[in-house]
Amino acid sequence: MGLQEEFEEFAEKAKTLPDTISNEDKLLLYGLYKQATVGPVTTGRPGIFNLKDRYKWDAWKAVEGKSKEEAMADYITKVKQLLEETAASTS
Repeated sequence: MGLQEEFEEFAEKAKTLPDTISNEDKLLLYGLYKQATVGPVTTGRPGIFNLKDRYKWDAWKAVEGKSKEEAMADYITKVKQLLEETAASTS
């Protein structure tokens, strides 16, 4: 399986993660996903009154230096880690 296929598989698995994962982890996944699928940030930072979009923009900007492949690999690793933590906490 190639990196792109594995990334797509784990993007689907990420949708099954519980809502109890931290906002930090959710934002990290968001930033890595956007970097892997879109590339570097192309928009201006949202205003102070739009905090949700501002946090998402900041998360994406934080991983901007990664290549598409690095972002995909890091995303897969993080989803695997969160799935393992979820499985461990439910057993």
